Amino acid sequence: MRVPIGWLAEYVDIPAGTTVEDLDTAFVRLGLEVEEIHRPEEVTGPLVIGKVLEIEELTGFKKPIRYTQVDVGEAAPRGIVCGATNFVVGDTVVVALPGAVLPGGFAIAARTTYDRVSDGMICSVRELGIGDDHAGILVLGPEGADVPPPGTPAGPVAGLDDVVIELAVTPDRGYCLAMRGIAREMGTGLAAPWRDPGAVTPPAWSGEPAWRVGVADPARCDRFSMIAMEGLDPTAPSPWWMRRRLAQASVRTISLAVDVTNYVMLELGQPMHAFDRDAVTGPITVRLATEGEKLTTLDGVTRKLTTDDLLITDESGPIGLAAVMGGASTEIGNGTSSVLLEAAHWEPTGVARTARRHRLPSEAAKRFERGVDPEMTVVALARAAELLAEYGGARVIGGVVDIDTRSARPGIALDVAKPARVSGVAYSPGQVVELLEAVGCTVDADGNALDVVPPPWRPDLTDPADLVEEVVRLAGYDDVPSVLPTAPPGRGLTDVQRRRRGVGRALAEAGYVEAPSYPFVGTAALDALGLAADDPRRAVVVVRNPLSEEEPGLRTTLLPGLLAGLARNLSRGQRDLALFEHGAVFPGGVRSPAPLPGADRRPDDDTLAALLGAVPTQPWHVAVALTGHREPRGWWGAGRPAGWADAVQAARLVAAASGVELTVRAGDRAPWHPGRCAELLVGDRVVGHAGELHPRVCAALELPARTSAMELDVDALPPAQVPVGPHVSTFPPVLLDLALVVADDVPAAEVETALREGAGELLEALRLFDVYTGAPVPAGSRSLAYALTLRAPDRTLTSEEATAVRDAAVAAAAGRTGATLRA
Repeated sequence: MRVPIGWLAEYVDIPAGTTVEDLDTAFVRLGLEVEEIHRPEEVTGPLVIGKVLEIEELTGFKKPIRYTQVDVGEAAPRGIVCGATNFVVGDTVVVALPGAVLPGGFAIAARTTYDRVSDGMICSVRELGIGDDHAGILVLGPEGADVPPPGTPAGPVAGLDDVVIELAVTPDRGYCLAMRGIAREMGTGLAAPWRDPGAVTPPAWSGEPAWRVGVADPARCDRFSMIAMEGLDPTAPSPWWMRRRLAQASVRTISLAVDVTNYVMLELGQPMHAFDRDAVTGPITVRLATEGEKLTTLDGVTRKLTTDDLLITDESGPIGLAAVMGGASTEIGNGTSSVLLEAAHWEPTGVARTARRHRLPSEAAKRFERGVDPEMTVVALARAAELLAEYGGARVIGGVVDIDTRSARPGIALDVAKPARVSGVAYSPGQVVELLEAVGCTVDADGNALDVVPPPWRPDLTDPADLVEEVVRLAGYDDVPSVLPTAPPGRGLTDVQRRRRGVGRALAEAGYVEAPSYPFVGTAALDALGLAADDPRRAVVVVRNPLSEEEPGLRTTLLPGLLAGLARNLSRGQRDLALFEHGAVFPGGVRSPAPLPGADRRPDDDTLAALLGAVPTQPWHVAVALTGHREPRGWWGAGRPAGWADAVQAARLVAAASGVELTVRAGDRAPWHPGRCAELLVGDRVVGHAGELHPRVCAALELPARTSAMELDVDALPPAQVPVGPHVSTFPPVLLDLALVVADDVPAAEVETALREGAGELLEALRLFDVYTGAPVPAGSRSLAYALTLRAPDRTLTSEEATAVRDAAVAAAAGRTGATLRA
């Protein structure tokens, strides 16, 4: 909304000395964002009002040239040469006298041109820098019009000193899309008297209405008003002051009748429409469109209508898209002398749907969809009729049509102390009432209980919180203290939070990069993983309003998003990747659908229980994916490619960060390769899987062969024991190596368990450092080489003690796994 300060000053007694910057600050304090301040280009030197006395047409030139005599308030008129032809004797114009400098540095001086001395210049709108119209001279008014006398400084009359403040009006403040609403706000903000241009009593037009009107859908149009006028001079121009204000508001001038409706819309906030009365046939009906109906709107586009479009119709069919744009068949033309003026109140959401469906963001629709004052329909008709009568000679015939089906607006109960409780500012009860009345509310006080009826131009005020906001806004947001709340003492992180942070930190320190993804999944991603039809991970929870129809379900595994991130990075040229993600998954299964509670009241206990019952469990998983080199190649060597063992090691890192130990054994689960998949166990419970992805999965996801991954259920890990620091022995260790030959189907983890049990308390550390197959190891077997660290807390071990520990460990491994000591 563009607000010319000169126009605003007609309704608000702006205090003397108030600068544009002060107005800017006042708007911001009222919650209206100032987007830009438009200042006219500077004009210096003598610029005065002139009256054309004589016009001499000069001939013999390639274009029309006139030599005029213009009264500029001096003893004698000045002779001025002009090439425009849109003015006549008696017109009032703007004259730049010698010494004036127009925008762009255009200096005016007396000079000889076309065999005449031109002692000044008659100016156009563009030359004055107040518009783009350069087709002719700016004519302020014909002879006899109410214009200043010759010699009056022309700057204020032409609007050269009128600054325009452009505001960004939020959707809930639709009343500020009119000077009436802006004047109310600024009068309150400046604590200055203001005048309501809508506080007038319309004339009592007598007689029967000149046109019959019916409203078939009062739910979409609860007030429809119309008057008929005739005798309009179709050649009458719009007055300069009106054209200037429309231009300042970025509204194009069209004709007097159309300009008047636009001006009243900007002044009162009530959009209007003018029909050519001679083109309207039969009674007017407001109704919904039928399927297949069409309407050619004023922009020349033929629009196919739907049954949700509200229309203004006559016997010929649709003549207007209600609240959005009029029809071309009844458009005001150059010869229109009889008009029908319409002003109505339309249901906002229907207007918004129609405007968006037809992509017609008109100025009228912009106001109607935000809500306008239904009390202004007849007032706007009276104002438009007054202007058309004054400047176009039109007169009203018959009475006014005013179909009003509105009901009384209910009051809102408000505790007078609530604004103070919400804002932290001590507002007195009298101040609360005063500020609500400044908004336009009717307040009935009964002790501390207020019954507040919002004004008709504020449809956004529906709840006590809205009224609290208005009190705080008008009192000043600056008065609300900026006080940080005192943080209550906390108990630190919970065990679950500490574990999750520890898992993420451990993987990041091991070189993995966190790559979170959206928690949504589709059938295509599950198919790419090769999941069987009866796999529980296919039982997804479907979202009612998914972001994408291709991914309507909540994920049951982290792998689809993580592997998609891996593929995306590979497509960007990355080769060596190690990604991880930890987050919730949502196992599906049979559960009742969630109910849809209303927004008008708190859900009852049964509804809340049903909502909570429909929420799936959300265990916390962690997953990694690797491809390329785990150790980079360089001058030191060829590097090492990532493999299934790295995925298993990532699981061990997670377990270590969680304070538990994992057991690893061979497994078989999609999407891993059946021969290169490890089950991850804690005790007897399987908590995850790791290994190399199946070749078909790699091909489906466009991943390199032998890409490895791991996924583990962190919430399935048992609580960690309270860590106890180990005893630090001051005695030296005994380091032993031994190699055991076991069958290929014996897990190394089982051999390690047996060695630990056999070695007993003197075993400090055990590490598998080599796996060997080939001669002289028999076929079907492999050699596992372990490094043992033995240490006693109270003495130095003898060789006999160390040998006994080793023999006991080997014996335990032989008895449990059939291992033999390799020679």
